[in-house]
Amino acid sequence: MSEKIQIEGLYKIFGPNPKKGLELSKKGLSKQEILEKTGMTVGVQDANFTIDEGEIFVIMGLSGSGKSTIVRMFNRLIKPTAGNVLVDGQNVTTMTHDELVSFRLHNMSMVFQSFALLPNLTVLENAAFGLELAQVDKKKRNERAGLALAQVGLEGWEDSLPAQLSGGMQQRVGLARALAVDPAILLMDEAFSALDPLIRTEMQDELINLQEKQKRTVVFISHDLDEALRIGDRIAIMEGGRVVQVGTPEDILQNPADDYVRAFFRGVDPTNVISAGDIVRDVYPTIIKTKDGSLRTTHELLSQKDRSYGYVLDSQRRFLGLVSTESLTKAIEENTGKASLDKAYIKDATAVNMDDSMQDILPEVASRNWPIPVVNENNVYKGVVSKYSFLKTLHRADQAVA
Repeated sequence: MSEKIQIEGLYKIFGPNPKKGLELSKKGLSKQEILEKTGMTVGVQDANFTIDEGEIFVIMGLSGSGKSTIVRMFNRLIKPTAGNVLVDGQNVTTMTHDELVSFRLHNMSMVFQSFALLPNLTVLENAAFGLELAQVDKKKRNERAGLALAQVGLEGWEDSLPAQLSGGMQQRVGLARALAVDPAILLMDEAFSALDPLIRTEMQDELINLQEKQKRTVVFISHDLDEALRIGDRIAIMEGGRVVQVGTPEDILQNPADDYVRAFFRGVDPTNVISAGDIVRDVYPTIIKTKDGSLRTTHELLSQKDRSYGYVLDSQRRFLGLVSTESLTKAIEENTGKASLDKAYIKDATAVNMDDSMQDILPEVASRNWPIPVVNENNVYKGVVSKYSFLKTLHRADQAVA
């Protein structure tokens, strides 16, 4: 996966002498110390991270942590005090006014917490507003706005006015307006936080569905951990203007950088966050099945490795079935001739997917005597999840957030 956005040594100091504040910040003074000494506020302090193309990257933190400031520096709504914002190698911080206007119109759209709809324009006209600013002709912009409205479930509402829509529907218009420009990057600043919980969940689902189809790079600002865990491929946690930690939800849950991050994740059920792919281990014998397979050879292999179970794969490493020393012995006894290996398959043995959460696979892990085989979306075998690794992960996660 290629890097879409690179953030390098990014600072924002608010106040009459930002260079002085920058100097103090680089000397290691905290946000509070700089405020007390100079009266200036550190919005963002030495941020360094990358955002991959096609991922939903969530920036979260408490109020005043700097998350909204940093996202507004991505499109230079706020000018950085120092540092670089690189998008596909282009430095946004050094663009001329005309270059910046063109960049915003064609590469990056933003969805705000407030719906920001123009009350005198129809739904279609609101959705087409960004295209109108880009001087796209009326017929083409209405076509693109109509397609965007259909994407967010508002087909048939084109001629309505914003006042005739619910809050959730108004936010869908805001999202459609951003999508109509067909941006490579979508910035969403607390976009769903003003919505009722049920509508908020629906909008999160809408974003996930859109992302599966179009794979834009989405930068999503949130203060809600549940929202971040639900939609984020990776999360950056900010505190006092600093980016404290960047990682997948699983990484951060299991290895929090400090007490601030640990407090954020306290109370999170790790079984809903950690997936089978995070705890899979390839430690059990695998048997590549030939045309006939061999019951006795497979039995001998398990005996030599002192393992009770073996995982049978085809030549492409796709999972076929599970055998045990007991099932192999029984098949050998019942088949005096040359019997196929599938005669020894344990009938109840099924595989789980890499993306399945620990909560999803818990019934299977708890009820089976054997480690559960794990496969990817193409049924390719990746390893197993045992009761021991499952419990060990739970224990480690509990310790991490304790």
